[in-house]
Amino acid sequence: MAYVLRFVQRFRPADEAAFLALEKKFAALERSKRGFPRGRRLRPYAGREPAHTLIWECEFPTLKAAEDGLARIGAEPAHEKLLRRQIPFFQDAWTEIYEVLEL
Repeated sequence: MAYVLRFVQRFRPADEAAFLALEKKFAALERSKRGFPRGRRLRPYAGREPAHTLIWECEFPTLKAAEDGLARIGAEPAHEKLLRRQIPFFQDAWTEIYEVLEL
């Protein structure tokens, strides 16, 4: 059964350019590290969340793989360094894990 790991980050609209510039560095980090989770980035166009929200999500084959992916992200010093630079732009942020239903 597959699982989706999601980071939801609502940022201050005035800081959009700086926030997204750092997000490009996160994407580059994902591409440069072998075995590092590579997510896709989404921005609400219409829906509950405001447009100044970034959603990163990555699908994993098992819950254990999702947990391991989260641990891998948390253990990466370069990710931590970028995150520290991005946190001041956050209005709110949270992590979600979804079970993919195969009905």
